[in-house]
Amino acid sequence: MNSYYVYILASKRNGTLYVGFTSDLLKRVYEHKNDFVDGFTKKYGVHTLVFYETCDGHDGALQREKQIKEWKRRWKIELIEKANPEWRDLYKQLVES
Repeated sequence: MNSYYVYILASKRNGTLYVGFTSDLLKRVYEHKNDFVDGFTKKYGVHTLVFYETCDGHDGALQREKQIKEWKRRWKIELIEKANPEWRDLYKQLVES
């Protein structure tokens, strides 16, 4: 079974948030960071990977993405801060690993 990822990008700490899912996290975040993706992240400068988790399969990732998108903003921030309290850009550690 292929791995999929649910991720959250932020414009800055406690800034604008974007939730998405993908099967290729490095590629997808690179596309967001370099504004190759037209739409929300490009328009609002949402380029910092602050959270991600692995899901089994496309359907699981899609369901988890929809779940998180429905959450209140405070819950999303709590999810980020539990895993990444300093709101570091996790993309850098992905590239280095």
